[in-house]
Amino acid sequence: MDRTRAPTFPGSTLAIGQDITRRKRAEQALREQQAELEHRVASRTEELLRLFELWERRKEQVKFFSGGMKRRLEIARGLLHHPKVLFLDEPTIGLDPQTRRHIWQYLMKLRQQEGVTMFMTTHYMEEAEHCDRIAVIDHGKIVALDTPENLKRLVGGDIITVRTSDNVRATARLKAAKGTDTRPGPDGQLIVETPNGDRFIPVLIEALANDDPPITVESIGLSRPTLEDVFIKLTGHAIRASEADATQPLRQMARMWTGGAKR
Repeated sequence: MDRTRAPTFPGSTLAIGQDITRRKRAEQALREQQAELEHRVASRTEELLRLFELWERRKEQVKFFSGGMKRRLEIARGLLHHPKVLFLDEPTIGLDPQTRRHIWQYLMKLRQQEGVTMFMTTHYMEEAEHCDRIAVIDHGKIVALDTPENLKRLVGGDIITVRTSDNVRATARLKAAKGTDTRPGPDGQLIVETPNGDRFIPVLIEALANDDPPITVESIGLSRPTLEDVFIKLTGHAIRASEADATQPLRQMARMWTGGAKR
């Protein structure tokens, strides 16, 4: 017997062959899964680029895109994996009116076609109007949570915004003569809430003119309640620019992540 040769065992060759076979099968399965994944990603990419009208620009560098195109691409990227929830942070701010309208059309279409729930943070009431439910937050606390229409009912009636020569006297005069309450506006005006604003304006002007000495109405406006009116009534102030600036680092961080908003 030649002891210089390593011994062999009949069963080992079969075992190695089985290991190789299993490995090849695993590699083949992985290759098939990878090919399927690549196909799904390519298909989903084309679907989203077409939805956001970017398919014809797919070979261009993003640095040459307009602000609206970049915003659409950012939203499309967040939808690649079919999220159930999409977090949006001021998605249309800084865009021209036509582009804003288009982006909201895309978002509403997504909600209808894919059932995506969208959760949006914004300082701009125009964007909040698109939401089904709104939470008003002041100093980190939720002070109201309801639908846009129900929140507007908190204001009640029409909104008369008036600027006078003496707001202190005007407030006292309207309360004494007409039993009308006023509240200060964000820019030094007086705000009056009344069911029939167009009819009350002449009454208001007459009451102030009949004071002694007369109180001059410098400007006056009439509008239906807006979400900004709701915010001012609930918090006592307009949205502060300093608050918006303070959240900028958080918004930049949030844009590094993908999420979802509003059903």
